[in-house]
Amino acid sequence: MAYNVAVVGATGNVGQEMLSILEERMFPVKDVYAIASRSSLGREVSFGDRTLKCQDLEQFDFSKVDIALFSAGGSVSAEWGPKAAKAGAIVIDNSSHFRMDPDVPLIVPEVNPDAVSGYTKKNIIANPNCSTAQLVVALKPLHDRARIKRVVVSTYQSVSGAGKAAMDELWNQTKGIFVGDEPTPEAFTKQIAFNVIPHIDVFLDDGSTKEEWKLVAETKKMLDPKIKLHATAVRVPVFVGHSEAVNIEFEKPISDHEARDLLRESPGLMVIDKREDEGYITPVECVGDFATYVSRIRTDPTVENGLCLWVVSDNLRKGAALNAVQIAELLLNKGHLKDRG
Repeated sequence: MAYNVAVVGATGNVGQEMLSILEERMFPVKDVYAIASRSSLGREVSFGDRTLKCQDLEQFDFSKVDIALFSAGGSVSAEWGPKAAKAGAIVIDNSSHFRMDPDVPLIVPEVNPDAVSGYTKKNIIANPNCSTAQLVVALKPLHDRARIKRVVVSTYQSVSGAGKAAMDELWNQTKGIFVGDEPTPEAFTKQIAFNVIPHIDVFLDDGSTKEEWKLVAETKKMLDPKIKLHATAVRVPVFVGHSEAVNIEFEKPISDHEARDLLRESPGLMVIDKREDEGYITPVECVGDFATYVSRIRTDPTVENGLCLWVVSDNLRKGAALNAVQIAELLLNKGHLKDRG
């Protein structure tokens, strides 16, 4: 079995991770195409031991690929996703553009794999927001066991979630402060070095931000529309790796010991939870890993049937590139791809 795959946005952080993960997980590819804007035409990117030259999105023929992984922003996906889908490629889109479209499945393979068959309506599958992906992987087994009523989550999101310019800004501000330079915010609304910013994406009329709304809406779409969820999304001066403090209220009793055992046995999760120094995971320790990590599992005595978790994941991997490749693997395993030999 072999399939042709295009990566749109191949020069970006997530696009490069997609290429890396396709190779790492030995996805059965025949040909891989690195696609970018015309300004990146001819630029070279790596795919395992091979070097790929970027091709122009506007000139590329999507009829020759089976899967098109999009990570080039919402406006690019809005214009070119349907064109690629119409040409016959199954589009797996990393932007927010299609996520709430009722005719486009929003997929995390560990959470709602059966929903993937809905791609046939538009030939498009949406990848969730990076902070939502790791959250629902941790919530799914607990919800199946004890039914979640309410979740309160505070995120601690790395700057890589805002792209390369944001990573450069953290790096430059950090260096600059040490030599007395005044930090000048550009990618962010306020200084990010040695600071935290409780503001990701635009503000909505109710006072929440769009990032917080995404966590709510996407969790409801993938897991259960009855779950009540409140989120506070915060940008922190970490280069890669999102963290979340999660408070959960259940319909049925579940102990911290039972939750720990259940999470250890669940797909996509690694539990590192010892009540001692270094008995938990931090963002720098998860970089490069496929797993979503859970630590600090404990009972919340202030509500009936309450638990607290600390959830950490590499946002460029599970939050974006890995999840997209796992969706491609799901299509393969369910027989939705035609072998090109």
